[in-house]
Amino acid sequence: MRLRILLGDHPGTLALKDGSLKSDLVSFDFAQYSPTNKGFKPMVREQAFDVAEMAIVTYLMARSFGKPMVLLPHVVVARHQYAHAVYRADLGNLKPRDLEGRRVGIRSFTTTTGAWLRGILANEHGVNLDAVRWVTFEDAHVAEYVDRTERAPAGKQIVQMLLDGELDAVLGEKVERPGLKPLFPDVAAEEESWFAKYGVLPINHMVVVSQQLADRHPDEVREVFRLLRESAARAPAAAVPQFSADEMRRSLEKIIGYAAQQQLIPRAFAVEELFDDLTEGLGTVG
Repeated sequence: MRLRILLGDHPGTLALKDGSLKSDLVSFDFAQYSPTNKGFKPMVREQAFDVAEMAIVTYLMARSFGKPMVLLPHVVVARHQYAHAVYRADLGNLKPRDLEGRRVGIRSFTTTTGAWLRGILANEHGVNLDAVRWVTFEDAHVAEYVDRTERAPAGKQIVQMLLDGELDAVLGEKVERPGLKPLFPDVAAEEESWFAKYGVLPINHMVVVSQQLADRHPDEVREVFRLLRESAARAPAAAVPQFSADEMRRSLEKIIGYAAQQQLIPRAFAVEELFDDLTEGLGTVG
């Protein structure tokens, strides 16, 4: 069976994408999107692919609106988020609480990195997220979501707006430029403290399959999962996300809680609700 697949270029996907890992059961037509996140919208809105890398917050939102796709218990991208928050150096030494009342840019209010960072700001630093003036550049991947943020003028670029003084800070961008400072000056210490407290590496991207594929072709879904795992296993261990079942569950529970708190989803799902009987059975999630 030939499957349409959206999958970014990552160390853990290399063996699958370069053709060195093959299957007698399935083959793939790889969709070309750069960056990969530009393919999330057609997957959510049109079910454009049989298999797709997917930002976890996009999936949570899609799930809340009944989009016909199911999560596989396979993490493609995970990282700490603290380095992805910067502000204008001319504002002095800003603390997280100083973002209240200021104009903060973010590519889309529903990005996964944004949701992680807002959760950290609210729950670790007491930031009132409703007091921040959010400025966005794109709508949500999920069309039904109502975005109440201020939209940047067409053609404007997020980092340039920050440098030009039209924004005070930006979330979701990792940039080192003259005139900009990191919101968290000691990123390594923040990451170490976060991990010690929660035992969580924040998940950014996992993989979904269409509901139709899961319902009609369970053997092919099992094979896709096997191939993803095998491709990741062929990469250097340090280059791919490493999650035990319990670690995956904890990370998913944390981002579900943040997404619900930020009203990106109507309620906090149980982790089991993200899977169906087939996909949950592929890999225990705690």
